[in-house]
Amino acid sequence: MASLMDVLSEPLGMKSRGMAADRTRLYFSSRQFAEGVRVRGAVLPEFESVLTAEALSFVADLVRSFRPRIEYVLQCRADDQARYDAGDVPGFDSATREIREGNWKCALTPTVLEDRRVEITGPVERKMIINALNSGARVFMADFEDSLSPTWTNLVQGQINLRDAVNRTIEYEDKARNKRYALDPIVKMATLFVRPRGWHLPEAHIEVDGRPIPGCLMDFGLYFFHNHASFRAQHSGSGPFFYLPKMQHAREAAIWNAVFNHAQDALGVPRGSIKATVLIETLPAVFQMNEILYELRDHSAGLNCGRWDYIFSFIKTFKGHPQRIVPDRGQVGMTQHFLKSYTELLIQTCHKRGVHAMGGMAAQIPIKDNPAANEAAVAKVRGDKLREVRAGHDGTWVAHPGLINTAMEVFDANMPQANQMHVMREDVTVTEEDLVMMPVGKRTIQGLRENTRVGIQYLAAWLAGTGSVPLYNLMEDAATAEISRVQNWQWLQHQVVLDGESVPIRVTLELLSRVVEEEMVRIEQEVGSAKFASGHFKKAAMIFGKQCMAKKMDEFLTLGAYKHIVRLAPESRL
Repeated sequence: MASLMDVLSEPLGMKSRGMAADRTRLYFSSRQFAEGVRVRGAVLPEFESVLTAEALSFVADLVRSFRPRIEYVLQCRADDQARYDAGDVPGFDSATREIREGNWKCALTPTVLEDRRVEITGPVERKMIINALNSGARVFMADFEDSLSPTWTNLVQGQINLRDAVNRTIEYEDKARNKRYALDPIVKMATLFVRPRGWHLPEAHIEVDGRPIPGCLMDFGLYFFHNHASFRAQHSGSGPFFYLPKMQHAREAAIWNAVFNHAQDALGVPRGSIKATVLIETLPAVFQMNEILYELRDHSAGLNCGRWDYIFSFIKTFKGHPQRIVPDRGQVGMTQHFLKSYTELLIQTCHKRGVHAMGGMAAQIPIKDNPAANEAAVAKVRGDKLREVRAGHDGTWVAHPGLINTAMEVFDANMPQANQMHVMREDVTVTEEDLVMMPVGKRTIQGLRENTRVGIQYLAAWLAGTGSVPLYNLMEDAATAEISRVQNWQWLQHQVVLDGESVPIRVTLELLSRVVEEEMVRIEQEVGSAKFASGHFKKAAMIFGKQCMAKKMDEFLTLGAYKHIVRLAPESRL
């Protein structure tokens, strides 16, 4: 796996990359931070309230304390993947059998989190936060990860937005529409969770001891530093609460637990105040669910089925296995045996340990201009949520406020109590073979084209600063774009013969190159010549195509693309 420095190994200054000068004026302060702390991003006047000397010193302390452990677990990931590439298959760890078979429980769930039946997610954008908190959902997960493009402005403004949300002073004025947004005093506000970036993503605009810091420690550190007192002032057990992404092993959960304890001790916060739900969205992690909960048992708020990243991880884990070629992404639904087994094991594991088992994301969005298509989309969501609640999930995710009522109605009708932690699913027996069983379906030229079209358009939006994009009546984020990328790579790498063709068509470099060119023509027709010319579509096609056609699969689409959105001020220092 590439290190944080590898990602930023080529020159990133605006002049060295031939970038146009940033239109945002750079502001610098004469205040000095702790030795070795440097900010290399624009510091606008409004940013200074979160980029304080004290807050950045706190973040620097986290970085110095935990960077070696983070680098170690990233190397462990690379070592594990090398074994899988050589033919190994993930499985349960015999060394931790006692943890899996023990009768231990996680700490009690705070009262405010007992009922999480519908959760909505979205980026840490100001209007999004207000609308989500007013939406009627039980929980809003404010996202620094897959649904946010990690531009410096997005990240710092996101911290300001969250601080104002915690203090309930957040407002937004849309001057173009002459509309004002604020928290509704009548509606019960959704409980706020925050998802920091994964371990693998760097933050190039803050350096500690001359090196970019792990982005997750910026996201967590600034949010916790500025808001822990507000949570404690509200009442005991009110947070802060987090979602933790992309972990692959319990050793990674152990780092988060140590980060939580370190942060709580440093700021005089009682241990256990932080609660976190872990997204099980990698194939290796499904074999570590008991162990992950055990490491976080004093801070645990359960597990979540991160289904889209899980499919991405399934393909990536088995990228070296020619006998494990996944069909079109549209055919890999939750009724496929490996996904059904994953969700049932997650429910059983969580309820045994006394915590919530959260369902996955409904990616559908309302279709306003086509009532028949809209009803079909709503029916899909309804069926998906009915499957989840009947399986024993305690709640679920939606990506659009327009689907909250649909999901809520399903859970209300089938889960009259706050949760289903009493449903132990003792009928479930899941084996290693169940969890790696290949999905059934076809691999088609239409699937190759859809992957390419969606991947390019998502990445174009991401490069422009938007990380959550409606495409073809689905809400796409980095996770779904990753499926498109790694599936194209897998099909090309193994020269897959596509199904449903009168004459056999093999996925070759020439075919994929032609598909990219032809889908670019279609994208231009769909978005219009003006938007196409002013957007980042050509750059996105170059990046996406290069990653799909590389001899070695990049670990993450966003990791390689990050250097294209970095704007460093080489000599800035607060």
